[in-house]
Amino acid sequence: MSHVKVEIASQPDCWLQAAKLADAPGLPGRGERVAVVGCGTSWFMAKAYAALREQAALGETDAFQASEFPLGRHYDRVVAITRSGTTTEVIQLLDALDGRTPTTVVTADGAEPAAALAQHAVVLDFADELSVVQTRFATSTLALLRAHLGADLEPIVADGEVAVRLPLPVHPALAQQITFLGRGWTVGLAEEAALKCREAAGWWAEAYPAMDYRHGPISIAAPGRVVWAFGEIPPGLADDVEATGASFVHSRYNGGYAALGRWGAGRAPLDPMADLVVAQRVAVLLATSQGLDPDHPRNLTRSVVLK
Repeated sequence: MSHVKVEIASQPDCWLQAAKLADAPGLPGRGERVAVVGCGTSWFMAKAYAALREQAALGETDAFQASEFPLGRHYDRVVAITRSGTTTEVIQLLDALDGRTPTTVVTADGAEPAAALAQHAVVLDFADELSVVQTRFATSTLALLRAHLGADLEPIVADGEVAVRLPLPVHPALAQQITFLGRGWTVGLAEEAALKCREAAGWWAEAYPAMDYRHGPISIAAPGRVVWAFGEIPPGLADDVEATGASFVHSRYNGGYAALGRWGAGRAPLDPMADLVVAQRVAVLLATSQGLDPDHPRNLTRSVVLK
């Protein structure tokens, strides 16, 4: 079995461990103006958290790619997410801030430079990974931050336990392309799901805010293609996608996934973070169906360290 399959399956347990760190020093306090930074997957988790924190009215929260952080802007705290603790852009940003702004790093390796450069480090070493492709570190970081915002992780963990066993809604022989959609905090999850398909399998996958999808991107929807929505679904979107011949999928208990229009009312959807676990499993299936190694994607390394 590949490393990534084991790591995907371990996520519910990791989320429980992450929740125990919800009161760790250095996590943003109520009312602080916060910037959250990362690269790739970590940036998408930053976007999800930023949206959730503002939704909870706990303070202005922005998310940036570490390379694009506006150094001239004032924040009460910068939170950097980096699995390896060695990502060049994160290290450069922490160096540039140089104590002028309180900094907190969430990382899987407290012995690497990022933890030393930040004023506080929250170390999720139990969520570190052998696979190049990030899965459990990313969602464990989001679980930590959601718990810090006051979310009850127990039902989310229960959904995660369902997600690692559900039948998959996408079969490689029946899908040419996947578009992931989200609203609010789930936009970041949609972007991460698409990235997983591109990284692990070289698969044509895109991501958009669900309300913006009909402003152009729906033009690629067609039979043999999939539109997968996380969280809240805008009115009429399922019908509009179905009219193109594409498959529209959305999580539901008691049956996994199906065309939304054929489902009865009253079935609770999976928590979107658990839905992301299903998307991770699909990305691995897309890779292995082509004979690719999802642990070692083409052209990628575990950490981007620039010369």
